[in-house]
Amino acid sequence: MTGEGRHPDRVPLHEGALSLPPAAVGQPVRPLDPPVPVLVWVPRARFGWARLEAVATAYTPTAGHVRYRDEHGREGVAWVWAGAITRR
Repeated sequence: MTGEGRHPDRVPLHEGALSLPPAAVGQPVRPLDPPVPVLVWVPRARFGWARLEAVATAYTPTAGHVRYRDEHGREGVAWVWAGAITRR
């Protein structure tokens, strides 16, 4: 048993990025198809801030939804402020 639960390829909730609340994300939400490669600053409750490679999958005027891989190769998702995202 690894302690990682049933999905060792995903970031455990207690280690994941802190996502913005819906009121901060705003509207309208526009999907990105295909996703756009980005670098993103993600805040994590237990480990502080990290700059990670990701893909942006949606955006609003104030925020972006990203799918990232942490330093252990596990996948996570979060809504972050638009200013935390830069294209790769």
